Amino acid sequence: MGGYYGLVFLVVFTLIPARCDESCGGRDGRAGDAGAPGRDGYPGAKGEEGETAVMLEGPVDEAVLRRLKGEAGGRGQQGVMGPKGYRGHLGAAGQPGEPGRPGAEGKGIISGGQGAQMARSAFSAIRTHNSYPGFGRPITYGPAVVNTPEGDNKDFNEATGHFTCRVPGVYYFTFHSVAKVSMCLNIASQALTNSLGFCDYNRNTDQVLSGGVVLQLTAGQKVWLESFRDLQTPNELRDSRDKQIIFSGFLLFSNPE
Repeated sequence: MGGYYGLVFLVVFTLIPARCDESCGGRDGRAGDAGAPGRDGYPGAKGEEGETAVMLEGPVDEAVLRRLKGEAGGRGQQGVMGPKGYRGHLGAAGQPGEPGRPGAEGKGIISGGQGAQMARSAFSAIRTHNSYPGFGRPITYGPAVVNTPEGDNKDFNEATGHFTCRVPGVYYFTFHSVAKVSMCLNIASQALTNSLGFCDYNRNTDQVLSGGVVLQLTAGQKVWLESFRDLQTPNELRDSRDKQIIFSGFLLFSNPE
């Protein structure tokens, strides 16, 4: 069996490190990256107080004068009032005050020296007759529903139909009537130049008629209610069906002496 044999060369290199003396130098490295900012230091100690400034003679720097505290000036004029502010919250209720002194004794308001408790007058009366009330005559009534004051001092007389003023003052009078025929009624008084007439005409149903007046009366003047002729027919004057007439009045306030 045949073959080729080659030569094998083995080269061995032996690396021997070289020795370097101080004359051998390498290159400098590059600067490193900047580090993060450090924390603030502690506050320094308070400095000593400086000497008091001395005003020098001659020209003075205006900037220095502005820094120096001067004496307080005089009070200036009051400025213009500003706009009204918002309304504040309601405060707590205060303590009750001391009772006041008694007032002066009241005076009598009617003749005879009678006291203020007599300054009252009111009435309300109803006519109970079914017949048509006569023209031009005071209407009379049954017993009054209200008649104050009562007894001999009453101001309204049901039998005569007259109200006679006892307490001078301002009064209100009113009436209401219900009938199935035409009705005309006057409020008459010595305090009126002319009577005040009111009418309501038949429409074959219950007719309602009302009127009123405020009068200034002096003592002794009378007020009454009466019927008057207008457009009523003879048949209406003879009518005997139910009729109601209510006459009322009262004192609003008395006149001072």
